[in-house]
Amino acid sequence: MTLERWRPVLRLWAPTPYATAIRNQTRCLHSTRPSHPIPSPRPFVPDVETFLTLIGRGLSRYASKFPSWDSLFSLTGPELQQLGIEPTRNRRYLLRWMQKYRKGDLGPGGDFEYVKDGEAILKLALPPADQLKQTKFVVNVPHPEAEVAEPPKLLPRPMGYTVRGEKTIAGPYAMPLPQSGVSVKVTEGMWEHRRGRKIDGGERRRSEVLFKKRSAERRAQREADLLSRL
Repeated sequence: MTLERWRPVLRLWAPTPYATAIRNQTRCLHSTRPSHPIPSPRPFVPDVETFLTLIGRGLSRYASKFPSWDSLFSLTGPELQQLGIEPTRNRRYLLRWMQKYRKGDLGPGGDFEYVKDGEAILKLALPPADQLKQTKFVVNVPHPEAEVAEPPKLLPRPMGYTVRGEKTIAGPYAMPLPQSGVSVKVTEGMWEHRRGRKIDGGERRRSEVLFKKRSAERRAQREADLLSRL
């Protein structure tokens, strides 16, 4: 009798053919989702090894696992796991940086246009004479040893590098040159996002760690008092 009374309600909870069809279509949409676009290399990031070197965390040791630029940027998280990229936080970190690179959200040197053997040269420049405000700024110039078919009319102004004082160029990883200007070289961990350092076990375990630490200190104090009385 009770089952007959609740039968209309149970019928509402049962899956309908329409709901089943919608669920199947959703699965098809998920399986046919377009893959992420593959960005182009940049002068400061010409290959996979340089990219992994810049983002740091020791990922450059995996450079041999990616035969080409396209092979790196076409991989997913499970595929990176199959290649042996461990632990999980390294895979997430690499995927996050791949997405940032696609969006053009880069670290120092990402907008350099003139680079030779991983080194860019920055120098001071003045605006045209017809401008009232003659403020110096930093430009990226072709490397002295590089072969340039035609001198560029406009030189790029890289982000993050400024002029201090009369002729000092300040910015990340800028090393002064003997004559004038600075050089910026590809460096391990140049774009790395540093991991936070856990103090006393981090937020979740701080109370437990501090309790154990204080207990050990009290125990050591009691033992010292006993030894002093002997």
